Amino acid sequence: MNSPMDTAIPGRRRLRAAPSARTATLITSCLAVCLAQIALAMPATLNGLFQESLHPVGSQLTWISDAFLLPVTVLELTFGVLGDLFGRKRLLVGGAGLLAVSELVAATANGIPQLWAGQFLGGLGAAALFPTTLAMVAAGTHTPRDRARGIAVWTASLSTGGFLAPVLGGVSGTYGSWKISFVIVAALAVLVALACWLWAADSSAPEGRSLDWGGQLTVLIGMFALVYAVIQGPADGWSSPSVVGAFIIATVFMVLFVFAERRARSPLLRLDLFRNRSFAVVSIITVVGMFSFLGTAYATSIRMGVIQHQSPMRTSVAFVLLGGFALVLTPLVSRLLERANPRWLLSGGLLLIATGDFWMATVDIRDTSLGVLFAPLGLVGIGYAFSVASLTAVTVNTVPLRYAGMASASTSLLRDFGFTLGPALIGAVALGHAASAFRSGLTASSLDPAVKTAAAEVAHTGGPLAANSVPPHSAPGQAIPLAREALGQGYSLGYAVCGAAALASCLLAVSAMRGVSRQPHGTEDSPTEDIPAEAVPE
Repeated sequence: MNSPMDTAIPGRRRLRAAPSARTATLITSCLAVCLAQIALAMPATLNGLFQESLHPVGSQLTWISDAFLLPVTVLELTFGVLGDLFGRKRLLVGGAGLLAVSELVAATANGIPQLWAGQFLGGLGAAALFPTTLAMVAAGTHTPRDRARGIAVWTASLSTGGFLAPVLGGVSGTYGSWKISFVIVAALAVLVALACWLWAADSSAPEGRSLDWGGQLTVLIGMFALVYAVIQGPADGWSSPSVVGAFIIATVFMVLFVFAERRARSPLLRLDLFRNRSFAVVSIITVVGMFSFLGTAYATSIRMGVIQHQSPMRTSVAFVLLGGFALVLTPLVSRLLERANPRWLLSGGLLLIATGDFWMATVDIRDTSLGVLFAPLGLVGIGYAFSVASLTAVTVNTVPLRYAGMASASTSLLRDFGFTLGPALIGAVALGHAASAFRSGLTASSLDPAVKTAAAEVAHTGGPLAANSVPPHSAPGQAIPLAREALGQGYSLGYAVCGAAALASCLLAVSAMRGVSRQPHGTEDSPTEDIPAEAVPE
């Protein structure tokens, strides 16, 4: 996942240090963001081992992913402000240290709740590192050219983390255990924290910055309630009091969030930007398009690791296809963004994602060969490489330059919201459909009534994923082919939903972004011109 171009990028109190200190700060910041991305992405290759070892039931597997993503989404902009106020080096060291602790908590987990706790703590650490590292890179550069190079190196480090994570998880999970995977990341986090403490130079930008407590609390409660309702809907029932209540709480607190942001002196999300029609369209594309990508990654993780019981090493190949192109194609994408309208690169990338997803929806769940995944997942990976890079360029080009930092921060919040929705919505759609298909298939099958009863009890307790993971020689094990077929149908539907979301985003980009140019706006009038200049980073 790419992280925010936080509002702290243009920090007013810039790093005043020797060139050697600025270089050391750039290196340590890039190591830290690479670490955060590894911690975020690596568990996706281990879902199959989690299922075998901890036996999660129902929606518990989905929460392993979103326990990390939720704090990243709702807290990274707040950590950006904290770094501006109290010094970024503290957050750099503290975030890496918290990641080390979180990985050890996860590595020693003997149950799902402790694994959730470790993932949540890791999300807190990553939420501190993503904006802080980028802010330190920007604060340590004093010319537009140096800043562009620094951000390019930072982005490459982020992509490197996304590339290394599945390889690390695949090797350690296959030849060691999933616990070893977390221990390795914990050791890396300790080394990064030590490097940051020894060599990173501090910087801050406290002028005009303050915490938006009202916005932070309302968005935290509202987003958690929304994600809870979406994830628990298939397990608890969409009409259950807990799910209905969560949807109501989400609605109430999102409305309160809007009111809080309208009244805040330094809002978490600048709502005035959405008066700009082009920016509003980009925001919708960001949420829906990034939901599509991470939903695809989550569906692939469950398909290969949990349903097909493939090794983490084989699962890692799929994630290299999904994430590796963002690193490999960075030079090409950068050149194309200089020469072509980013609107076309964005829409083209989304179209590739949609094509790959629709293709994946047709792949038989019984086919465990890697070759069948290369073309469709490769298309998704290439599409992601183009679309995620284009989003930043499109964002900058839709608003006047003096609002670019704030617009990028807002887009980052929405992008991470889309990432968080990916596992939640696709897990809900796929498991809901699979449960219905398994019940129907079990009823219509010629299995012995005792076997049907045993399999139905397992599915009632843990859903079709549990029915697919029972010992093959047990009585309910005779229903494994039915469970696998039902899950295949469910996650094929999940891929189709991701493809439809990417295609809708593509069509929206083509039809509603005709006014976006290749070059950033200057200071021409815009619907956002009434934003006070002193509230916008210079």
